[in-house]
Amino acid sequence: MTLKTERDFNYGREKLYREQIVTTTDLVEFKKDLLQELSKILVENFKPGAKKWLKSAEVRKLLKISPGTLQSMRINGQLPFTKVGGMIFYEYQDIQKMFNRNKVEVNSRLD
Repeated sequence: MTLKTERDFNYGREKLYREQIVTTTDLVEFKKDLLQELSKILVENFKPGAKKWLKSAEVRKLLKISPGTLQSMRINGQLPFTKVGGMIFYEYQDIQKMFNRNKVEVNSRLD
C-alpha cells in the first residue's frame, strides 16, 4: 500500500498513485515481451505445410497441375473439397492422404 502522504492524481473515480504510473521503460519492456510472444506463436503455428485449408490456386501450385486437372480430381472424387460462398477449399491432410493412396511401393532386389 502507498502512504497517505504521497501525492495522488485523481483521474475520474479512481485515484492513481505515483507507483502506478507506467514509464517509458515499462512500455519498452512490455513491447519486447509482446513481440517475443507473438514471434513464438507465429513460428509454432505457421510452419510450411501447417496451413489446414488451401485455396485452389495454392493446391494447383503445390501439385503443379492445371485448373482443369484439379477440377477433374474434384469430379472423380480423388480429392475432397469444401465450397464456401464460391470459394473452393482443400484440406492439407486430404492432399497428403491422396498421395499415400496413390503411392507405389517399389521392391528392390539385390541379387
